[in-house]
Amino acid sequence: MKYWRKPLDLESIKASRGKVIIVEDRCKGCGFCIAYCPRDVLAMSQVFNARGYHTPAVIDESKCVNCHFCEALCPEFAIFSIEATEAAQGKTARSRRKHK
Repeated sequence: MKYWRKPLDLESIKASRGKVIIVEDRCKGCGFCIAYCPRDVLAMSQVFNARGYHTPAVIDESKCVNCHFCEALCPEFAIFSIEATEAAQGKTARSRRKHK
């Protein structure tokens, strides 16, 4: 992230990273997640889903800051993001809550 001035505690700030997960069969290809992603993580793919829509694809996951904005915008609840540390473990906080 580029700052116009540096915070005094810049070295102690841990940047959040995310992993974007797309439920392709739910997507209707509206493109809201692509248009409003603040970090340009997504782009429209050439692949069709089961409903016949083009779905978004993750083009640069390293840019994702796990802001969950794509989740908030999606009218079909077809996209969500998880923390990259959770993604590395293969588990999400949501799935852990479900199994308890």
